[in-house]
Amino acid sequence: MQGASTGIVYGGLKYQARCIADVRADPDHTTFLAGTLSLKEENEVHLIRLSASGSELVCEGLFYHPNEIWDLKSCPYDPRIFSTVFTSGETYGASIWKIPELYGQSNSPQLEQLVSLDEHTFKIKCILWWPLGKHDKLISIDEGNLFLWSLDSSNKRAKVISQESVGMLHNLSGGAWDPHDRNAVAAICDSSLQCWDLRTMKRANTIEHAHVRDVDYNPKRQHILATAEDESGIHIWDLRMPKFPLKELPGICIAIFGRTWAVRHNPEYDNLILSAGTDSTVNLWSVKIASDDSTPESPVDSSRRLTDPLLNSYTDYEDSIYGLAWSSREPSVFASLSYDGRVVVESVRPYMQKK
Repeated sequence: MQGASTGIVYGGLKYQARCIADVRADPDHTTFLAGTLSLKEENEVHLIRLSASGSELVCEGLFYHPNEIWDLKSCPYDPRIFSTVFTSGETYGASIWKIPELYGQSNSPQLEQLVSLDEHTFKIKCILWWPLGKHDKLISIDEGNLFLWSLDSSNKRAKVISQESVGMLHNLSGGAWDPHDRNAVAAICDSSLQCWDLRTMKRANTIEHAHVRDVDYNPKRQHILATAEDESGIHIWDLRMPKFPLKELPGICIAIFGRTWAVRHNPEYDNLILSAGTDSTVNLWSVKIASDDSTPESPVDSSRRLTDPLLNSYTDYEDSIYGLAWSSREPSVFASLSYDGRVVVESVRPYMQKK
């Protein structure tokens, strides 16, 4: 199902971009952070706010960032703090930043670098914050290692608590932190998804033969997560039974060759899922998981694959879409970011009665 063009477009990004994040810690506004990926120009982080009328996207702050931004996350307990993973030539780095006091100015002073995560010797892929409130721990993932940090942002200190290697034969590329368990993280590794126990820094579970691009936990249902995969679109998993997925969705338009790069559960309505990728489309799905779905002892059959409807496809794009972010403050709203720097905010409210 393809809906009409109803999105609110933000035209402030001048360069290519991959990263957008909801500012969860802002209780008063629907706000997003977006970071650019220019090879030759000085990159930017934009603080983007939805107007009170819900009809316009306003730049609340523009900050220069010295390098190409490959990962950006907003701190879940302080709206002025965020993290980036960046590259300069062949060198990758990761830092925690603080937005200065704005005093009503959109052309803002320089970002304050609170901490640089300098212990990595491999290419850094992402930083993870525990999503549900204040927590003094941070996770960073590079191609070969998982790091657990103790973070003291007020004193500008970060210390490695523990580190574990995945071995020379494996490469990590991303992950997600379980909102139901501070000690559990899912890491994307080659052709598998590895679930780690942070208390022992050991693998607790593995989903094999999954060529995963992105992973996201269901914030309302423990043990349930979604993966975006190269060939098979979206899989919904119950980690207690990792042999076969509970559900399977195509993820992108099956008539177009492409890959699904992003998947996101809605923070409030646990059956709503967004997916996006190289077909320049954002898909909104309704995925109902019944009690009898929780016993997958065989591969997903055709009836299970087709039971979850596609509510809408958003097609206001001309390039691949790598960034998706639901608003925590207003769960019927999401932002998407295509590689050409186009930010679009949409409301799913017209489709919520169909869920």
